[in-house]
Amino acid sequence: MIALYENGTPFEFLNLSPESPDIYAEFARRWPIRRFPLLVDGDRQVMEATSIIEYLHVHHPGPSRLIPVDADVAIDARMLDRFFDNYVSTPQQKIVFNALRKESDRDPYGVNEARTVLDTACAWLDGYMAGREWAAGKAFSLADCAAAPSLFYADWTHPIDRKFANVHAYRARLIARPSFARCVEGGRPYRPLFPLGAPNQD
Repeated sequence: MIALYENGTPFEFLNLSPESPDIYAEFARRWPIRRFPLLVDGDRQVMEATSIIEYLHVHHPGPSRLIPVDADVAIDARMLDRFFDNYVSTPQQKIVFNALRKESDRDPYGVNEARTVLDTACAWLDGYMAGREWAAGKAFSLADCAAAPSLFYADWTHPIDRKFANVHAYRARLIARPSFARCVEGGRPYRPLFPLGAPNQD
């Protein structure tokens, strides 16, 4: 949605909720893994946020080029997209999913391991972001689309150490970006559903 908002790309949003069983049934039919997002564009469907952003770049381009023109910067953007997905979002989600389990099925070892990965990732990112505004090159890109929700929820789940000042400053810039700010506002009514309890911030 950040990518769609960045370029003002028109789209129809279909909400997966118990109030819309037909929409969920169609989603499950199209993608049996049942993990969102899923983009349907005519006869084409594209799964996974990274691939969706790549698809939009090719088929619905706009003024904001989320895949950098410079090939080396584009490699950095794709690399950092994977960094945020694998080493920030994935361990963050592991902690959240663990909280959804019944007590007897919880995995404290796995949660502690996830917290360590988050701390290590933030330590690396803090050094990397020194002197940078955005993650790859000088413009907002695919990497920042991945960073925004990852760091947003990571700080809710396992508060980012205040010593990582560059990470906090970067997270603040992401939250202030109009495309992501719109996502944050759109999700505000659903905050009570956050399993760990949404903090009174952001």
